[in-house]
Amino acid sequence: MENIVEVAVKSGKFPTLVKAVQAAGLVEALSSPGPFTVFAPTEEAFKSLPKGTLDSLLADKQKLGNVLKYHVVSGKYNSADVLSGLQKSNSLKIPTLMGEQVTISRSGMIKKIIRINQANIVSTDIQASNGVIHVIDKVIIPSKL
Repeated sequence: MENIVEVAVKSGKFPTLVKAVQAAGLVEALSSPGPFTVFAPTEEAFKSLPKGTLDSLLADKQKLGNVLKYHVVSGKYNSADVLSGLQKSNSLKIPTLMGEQVTISRSGMIKKIIRINQANIVSTDIQASNGVIHVIDKVIIPSKL
């Protein structure tokens, strides 16, 4: 089984994320044994950033690295693990590799919507040898950038 970076490359669904991981010099870290949980923004999520934001981040390796590390948590959290944690509380705070916490929450009575900060989790449990990928519909930006 491929690692997180290899799965992201092979899928063809995350070209901007892969480019950003390469630009930030995080390929080796995200290829290490981990385990990691990655919240991977869709291509549409990157396109919906304010004009110039992505180019600005790609030009600043440190800021780019911080934004990307904000999308990664240490440990493997499959959707069943997250849902189990949300049974006890409507939200969970999880520390990211960047150092700030993200909030996983749920809403909706009939159709459960699971969110990380303001992003919806749109696809879950893409397995890799060193963790799992969940797809989100927004790029989440840390408050301390």
